[in-house]
Amino acid sequence: MANRQRVVIIGGGFGGLAAARELRGAEVDVTLIDRRNFHLFQPLLYQVATGGLSPANIAMPLRTILKRQKNTQALLGEVVSIDAAQHKVVLADGQIEYDWLIVAAGVRHHYFGNDHWESLAPGLKTIEDATEIRRRILTAFESAERESRPEEIERWLTFVVIGGGPTGVELAGTIGELSRHTLKNEFRHIDSARARVLLVEGVDRVLPTFPSDLSEKAGASLARLGVDVRTNVRVTKIENESITLTSSKGEETIATRSVFWAAGVRASPLGKAVADATGAELDRAGRVVVEADCSVKGHSEILVIGDLANYCHGTERPLPGVAPVAGQQGTYVAQLIKRRLRGGLVAPFRYIDRGNMATIGRAAAVAQVGKMHFSGFPAWVAWLFIHLLFLIGFQNRLLVLLQWGVELLFPQ
Repeated sequence: MANRQRVVIIGGGFGGLAAARELRGAEVDVTLIDRRNFHLFQPLLYQVATGGLSPANIAMPLRTILKRQKNTQALLGEVVSIDAAQHKVVLADGQIEYDWLIVAAGVRHHYFGNDHWESLAPGLKTIEDATEIRRRILTAFESAERESRPEEIERWLTFVVIGGGPTGVELAGTIGELSRHTLKNEFRHIDSARARVLLVEGVDRVLPTFPSDLSEKAGASLARLGVDVRTNVRVTKIENESITLTSSKGEETIATRSVFWAAGVRASPLGKAVADATGAELDRAGRVVVEADCSVKGHSEILVIGDLANYCHGTERPLPGVAPVAGQQGTYVAQLIKRRLRGGLVAPFRYIDRGNMATIGRAAAVAQVGKMHFSGFPAWVAWLFIHLLFLIGFQNRLLVLLQWGVELLFPQ
C-alpha cells in the first residue's frame, strides 16, 4: 500500500530484532538490514571460544526468525552513510528510503589508541573472534606438548585475559576450567593443569559494575579455578611473545603467546554517520547522545538504541551496553512508532533493571536480582535458565541445554 510508513532497522542484534518483532502486524513495512544474515547470541560467545558450544548453537538466520512476519524483510547489506535530509539509508551497493529509522548497530573493540594490539589480543564480539580465540587456546596446548624447552612450555601455557567485566571473568574462568578439568590426562608430555591464567583489571576489583560482595565471591571462584586475578593494573605493551603490565609496584613483563581482550568497546562507525547526517552529539566512546524517547535531537524520525546510544535521562550515568537495555529499547521504539502513527503520545523510555549475572566455570555464578545477591550453584541455575529463555530458537535452546547437561555430568 502506497500510504504505509517505511521503517528501516539497521542491525539484527538484540535491539534491532526486538524492534522488528514488536512491529509484527503493524501497518508499516519493515526492512531489517545487517552485515550478517544471522542473529548472534553474544552472551554465550565465550563458550564457543573455549570449545563448549559450536557457533551454530548461538546463531539463528534472521530470515528464519522473521519469516512469519509478512510486513518484514531482512536484507544483507553494508550501511555506509545516512542521508537525513532525503530520508535515505545509503548502502555500499544501493539506497533504501525510510519514514522511520532505527539504528541499532552496536559496538566493536576499543584498544584505547593501540589499534595495533588487535592482531595480538583478539576481542570477543563475533563468531570469527570466538573461533580464532578457540584456535589460539587449543593450539597453545598442542604447541606446548611438542616443546622441549621449559621456558617455551611456560610461555605457551600462560594465558592473559585483559578486562575484569563479565566477558573477561567468564572467559578466564572457562580457560581455567578447561586446563584443570576438561583436558586433564589428555597430554603425555605436559600437565595441562599447570597452565597459568591471568585476569587483568584496571580498577580495584573484578565485575566493577556488580555489588562488591559479588565481586569478592567471583574472585574467590576464579581463584579456585587457578586464575590469578590482578587488579589496579594497566597494560602498557603487547608483543608477539609477551605482555607488559604496570601497577603501583612497577612494571612486569610476562612471557605469553595467548592474550585476549575484554577491556573496552567503542561505538560502530555508524555513530559518526548519524552525527554527520544530523549534527547529533557523540560521547567519548562515539555513542550518539539521544533524547528521552531515544530519538536524535531535531530528528524525531531517527531512533538510536542499544550499545550505540548514550541514554542518560533519569539515570546517574548512561545506561550500560548490555542485551537487556538494547532489547527493552527496541521494544520501546517500536511501540513509539505505532502510537505516533495513531496520533498518540509516548512517555520517555525507562529501563527496568532486572539484575546482573556472570558465570565462573561449571556450576558456579554470581547474580544480583533487585536487592537479592546470591552465588554458587543457585546463581548458576538462574543464569542457565535466563540464558536459555532469551536464546533464539527452540532447536538452539534444546541443543545448548543438552550440551550443558552432558558437560556437567562428563566434564571431558
